[in-house]
Amino acid sequence: MAIIVQKYGGSSVATAEKIKNVAKRIGKVFDGGDQVVVVVSAMGDTTDDLIALAGQVTSDPHPREMDVLLSTGELVASTLLAMAIRSFGYKAISLSGAQAGIKTDTTYRKAKIVKIDTKRIVSELEKGHIVIVAGFQGITDDMDITTLGRGGSDTSAVALAAALGAKVCERLTDTDGIYSADPRVVPEAKRLAEIGYEEMLELATYGNKVMQPRAIELAELYHIPIRVASSFNDNPGTLIHGGVSMEVRNKVRSVAYDMDVAKISVLGIPDKPGIAASIFVALAKAGISVDTIVQNSSVNNLADLTFTVTKDQINDALKVTKPIAKKLGASDIVSDAELGKVSIVGTGMQNTPGFAAKMFDTLSSNGINIEMISTSEIRITCIVKESKVKDGVRALHKAFETEE
Repeated sequence: MAIIVQKYGGSSVATAEKIKNVAKRIGKVFDGGDQVVVVVSAMGDTTDDLIALAGQVTSDPHPREMDVLLSTGELVASTLLAMAIRSFGYKAISLSGAQAGIKTDTTYRKAKIVKIDTKRIVSELEKGHIVIVAGFQGITDDMDITTLGRGGSDTSAVALAAALGAKVCERLTDTDGIYSADPRVVPEAKRLAEIGYEEMLELATYGNKVMQPRAIELAELYHIPIRVASSFNDNPGTLIHGGVSMEVRNKVRSVAYDMDVAKISVLGIPDKPGIAASIFVALAKAGISVDTIVQNSSVNNLADLTFTVTKDQINDALKVTKPIAKKLGASDIVSDAELGKVSIVGTGMQNTPGFAAKMFDTLSSNGINIEMISTSEIRITCIVKESKVKDGVRALHKAFETEE
């Protein structure tokens, strides 16, 4: 008897009726002879509503109390789902992250899982229970509740699958798989039958919101296959795993995009050791994540340094950077918060020339100016004006024939 871990997103359990539909799906899996552990997100927009509610109480909520508050959303969903499953004649039990043995560090709002004690879950499975675990949360050694950050329920599910030795982790949501592009932007985009961990991690990091990047990293580390499918139909979905066939390693697999990009340029700074470090160390201490970094070649021992952050961090980044730039004698500092990025991803780029040239030519032919470029072995990303991002996605999808 194998263990299957399923994860249901907030859209799948947004209403009482949807919760009952999910309960029926889980019952069918259990009837197939497997033991079932289900990780569930908060219902619909519950997390956003709780954040807004906290903001009405105080402009500066304490991180510990925010984690306690936000954890309640998943508790509500998990208990209601357990009730629904029981109403169909199955044995079920809901567990909080703490009860499920999910131990984390003490970083509130973005905690990392340290270990999982599976004794309680295994005990409940042996009793014939379907186990419903509240996702997105854990507990510290001091018994404080923590949350794992946005998309943390994905991480909960994959981590539990690894700890329990599950044969698969199923991520069930309102989309029926991973596509060659966002179908809302490119109607002719095709669902991928399978994709490798490496490609999926690049897609998740650079704009595809179907899976959380940390969850993909965990899955690759522990060799846990993930099936992404819809909770509203029986389509086979997309299998994320390590054994992708050679035939899919010869082209661009998908085009991703992200609208959440802002850039800061520090102009005319002295080109000498330690300058970049003084800026980025300060940003790191302020908790600001930097994505793309470009420094041009110096002219007269002066250089320009440009980097990107998320839009919500642009003001904080400017507050950190401006005094440093002034101290360094920079000629100016400018910013632009109306940017986005388009990326092509595919393992075929590793050994085949021409992908970058074709991407740049395609964007140019469609009147899209490239502000910055970043690459990995299997990805090319271009920073462009936010208003041009979706045009870029459509043009690149057509140019690379990812739908074929």
